[in-house]
Amino acid sequence: MRFIASRLRSIPLTTHLRASTQCTPTRALLYTRAIPRSFTTQSFRTSTLLTQQSVKSHSSNICQFHTSRVNSAAIPKFTNRLVNEKSPYLLQHAHNPVDWYPWGKEAFDKAIQENKPIFLSIGYSTCHWCHVMEHESFQNEETAKFMNEHFVNIKVDREENPAVDKLYMTYIQLISGRGGWPMSVFLTPELSPFFGGTYFPPGDQYGTPGFRTLLQRVSEVWESAEDKVREDAESTISQLRSYASSKPLDVENAASMIHPEYIVSAAYQHFNKEFDTEQGGFTGAPKFPTPVQFQFLFEYFAYNQKSENESENAQKALDMALFTLKKIAMGGIRDHVGSGFHRYSTDKYWHVPHFEKMLYDQAQLLSAYTSAYLISKDQGFANVAKDIIHYVSTDLKNPAGGFYSAEDADSLPTSRSSKKLEGAFYVWEMEQLEDILGSKSAKVFNKYYGVQKDGNVDPAQDPQNELMMQNVLAEEESVDNVAKELGMTAEEVSSILEESKFKLKKFRDENRPKPHCDDKILTSWNGLMISGLAQAANAFQDKEILNLAVHAADFIHKELYESKTGTLLRSYRSGPSDIEGFLDDYSYMIQGLLDLYEATYEEKWISWAYDLQQKQNELFYDNESGGFFNVQANDKSILVRLKDEQDGAEPSANAVSLRNLVRLGTILEQEDYVVKARNTIGSFANSVSKYPFAMPSLLGSFLLMVNGVKQIVLTGKDEKELAPFKKIVSQAFVPNKVSVQAKEGGLIAEKNPIVAQLASNDKAAAYVCENFTCGLPVEDINEFRAKIEF
Repeated sequence: MRFIASRLRSIPLTTHLRASTQCTPTRALLYTRAIPRSFTTQSFRTSTLLTQQSVKSHSSNICQFHTSRVNSAAIPKFTNRLVNEKSPYLLQHAHNPVDWYPWGKEAFDKAIQENKPIFLSIGYSTCHWCHVMEHESFQNEETAKFMNEHFVNIKVDREENPAVDKLYMTYIQLISGRGGWPMSVFLTPELSPFFGGTYFPPGDQYGTPGFRTLLQRVSEVWESAEDKVREDAESTISQLRSYASSKPLDVENAASMIHPEYIVSAAYQHFNKEFDTEQGGFTGAPKFPTPVQFQFLFEYFAYNQKSENESENAQKALDMALFTLKKIAMGGIRDHVGSGFHRYSTDKYWHVPHFEKMLYDQAQLLSAYTSAYLISKDQGFANVAKDIIHYVSTDLKNPAGGFYSAEDADSLPTSRSSKKLEGAFYVWEMEQLEDILGSKSAKVFNKYYGVQKDGNVDPAQDPQNELMMQNVLAEEESVDNVAKELGMTAEEVSSILEESKFKLKKFRDENRPKPHCDDKILTSWNGLMISGLAQAANAFQDKEILNLAVHAADFIHKELYESKTGTLLRSYRSGPSDIEGFLDDYSYMIQGLLDLYEATYEEKWISWAYDLQQKQNELFYDNESGGFFNVQANDKSILVRLKDEQDGAEPSANAVSLRNLVRLGTILEQEDYVVKARNTIGSFANSVSKYPFAMPSLLGSFLLMVNGVKQIVLTGKDEKELAPFKKIVSQAFVPNKVSVQAKEGGLIAEKNPIVAQLASNDKAAAYVCENFTCGLPVEDINEFRAKIEF
């Protein structure tokens, strides 16, 4: 099946914890064959479902979603509490017959009062298999009736409430060795998990229970052995809590016990060993673009390219990253017609993707391709970066400046279709291409993109037969080879390809229904996007790109920042949500503001970043053990406060925080930030020493600490004279550089006495400061370029 469970790369909590969670009496009971209860076919409506009047008042929010079950009068037959939510994912389930509750006190109180177990379903709006499970199970009235009678049912959007997702995903990974979405977890009324998994088919298959059977067995176990279930669940939570609170014996000195050369070399050797020399990447199928790995390899190259012992490995690291980025850009994982990248490839060739498009992928890949350009000066990487920017500014941008979260993998093939298919918006039949492009252009286009008459999708990558006779476009030939084979010039081929893509995009936009857009705006992902745009604007000296970053930051400040309390909110859709920001919201946003400052040298961004860092330290920092929790202490619904050091689809928030502390601590002379940075890496000393390859972002931040910051202070009053210095700073790939423009009266001058002293200088010059000393002013451009590059 097309759903790909996330591979477990977590550090084992403890051997005894894994053993105890895998073989509990509860799990044994659940897998004992039992006589199924009968499901009645009688239609029902529970007393807690909302009224039709309530439905009408919310129709503007829900009419767009494809999962609504409606009666003959076009009024939804069922409506539950999710109709009052703003999350597109929750609204997709607002008309299920399941009596869904959002995560919150009302559901918790009901479970306790009625002594019912909780069924917790977690997913996101563009999740293909979430849609499948909804259609198969949550729209089924018989299944819903049983769920409503025996469980309190809670729906969570993992993107809106990541702390809930993280806790229970950790549990699922422990008991099963893998995780993914939809996530299905059974909890005691006190929110302790006792069984779960990911996608469950509706009926029994291959000797394993389907969802209906599972519901019955869980209900029977709860009724017959409630005390034992509670004991198992509480024991698991207790062990998780014990692990989460563990720490090195000496946190303050733990950082000094880490051997940077060893762990960095070990990570490099891991990637070198796992590297796919033919297709790029570091795994077989499925293949995920992992920008955090590319950034680590770029930084490893930069720090070691002139090392006598490591220069050869440094070049290999660079080659692996650049080669992989080229293969990704050539593959079907890239939308060659409409721009942007899909989530991942189901095969090892980067060819047949899972077709959803996520903002966080676009943001991180934008940073990666920008870095690749800065290092290699290969215009191809710049073109891909600008292609990403075109996509997000065209398809994911809110008119007010923020960026939407995602586009779905599934869509209707035509406006007359009744069933959505995965990839329908993006794939092509050869005959259709010939009709749209004409035979001559189609011949060139089909040769270049590997189009075949019977389709180019391996049936193994299409278990639901949704891509039969279809072609996923991927660059299979070079322009020169196509030109030679067809007796044309390279210029003619290039022109035909560009013209063909324009025609296909026009046809696609005018004739195919677009995939559903998850139009909530997340603070965290917008922070990543601001970083990518600011870095690209610097590299390409492009004010339009910079404006996109500025407008996004302005949007977050206006709509998702509470200036009175200094706190961030998590998301926005038809107004801000009432969910307060999590660690990733703060860390990613601070990083974005620091990058935006270095692209504009406007101190308002530094001031806001400083305010957010102060608030982040207050809400999330562990003063006893170092590092940052992912959720605030006042959220009592999260039974265990966890810390993330490993990267997933997004970089570790602790790794980003570590880098932010070093950057801000340097710019604003904040000694306590440096202490927090040391204690943060110290809190993860054991894991980063044992599994460095699993946390490349943390390694990169640690390398910044180890190598020290190269601070560049620009002085002068005349912006025209300063422009060449700023351009050199912006277009040099120096992973440990931090640049500031000395100005009188700002926050930087207030906090940093060196900057205050230099702010009065009238003449354009640059000071390069390293190892606690600043060199003499550099006024010559060529000399300055030589000083800052490795």
